[in-house]
Amino acid sequence: MPDSLERFAGGRSQPLRIGAVAYLNARPLVYDLARLAPAVEITVDFPSRLADSLAQQRLDVAIVPSIEYLRQPGSTIVSDACIACEGPVRSVKLFSRVPLRQIRSLALDEGSRTSVALARILLAERFGLQPELKPLPLGMRLADATADAAVLIGDRAMREPGHDFPHVCDLGEAWVEWTGLPLVFALWVARPAAEVALLERVLSAARDAGLGHLDEIARQAAPQVGLPEADCLAYLRDHLRFHLGPRQRLGLRRFFELAVRHGLAPSEAMEGRGV
Repeated sequence: MPDSLERFAGGRSQPLRIGAVAYLNARPLVYDLARLAPAVEITVDFPSRLADSLAQQRLDVAIVPSIEYLRQPGSTIVSDACIACEGPVRSVKLFSRVPLRQIRSLALDEGSRTSVALARILLAERFGLQPELKPLPLGMRLADATADAAVLIGDRAMREPGHDFPHVCDLGEAWVEWTGLPLVFALWVARPAAEVALLERVLSAARDAGLGHLDEIARQAAPQVGLPEADCLAYLRDHLRFHLGPRQRLGLRRFFELAVRHGLAPSEAMEGRGV
């Protein structure tokens, strides 16, 4: 273990509370994190719940929907590790019973925040639609939703929805085709005043370790998410990006500007916020 990571692992009066996402797409980011930083306290939950816990200061740092960086004043991005795409993402989809231009009601996955905002932006910008919004609770089956369409994220979005939803839009692919930019779905974000010295190095090391063990992650995850191992590996290797580089930052800023334009984040949220 590098010296800086050893110093991070110990010497704290209280463990740093870190929130990690339950979905397959986040597993490369936390691979080996417990070993690299044994003093941290890790909570695994859905993205929306992690965002709420961060806002309520029950967590110090968490992988949260990227839009929550705008919605939580004083929060900071603490790592170049992220969850992003540059084309079809597979795990963020809009399932519709009707052609997209005819959507009048939309059920929103309660596990998501960024994907919900993304769907609303794309429907408004590309089709001039502002559908009636309905909740899609985490335990509800897609087939039980009464809306014309539904946004679904995570592992269950990669499974076939059935014949009731003949129109399927991969929202990552739609964004990239429309803007020419990557879409960043989730970031490591710290609450205001959290003591996160050396954490950026730790989170990058955990991400790098995960990228070196995608085969192992896919093999372990396959029976849990109900997909073939080859599908899990292709998803992690070919559809996701885990580095917050210059193009990802450009895409993030474009997404933030549109979120503010459509009233999905406070109008002053971009002031003084680095991306």
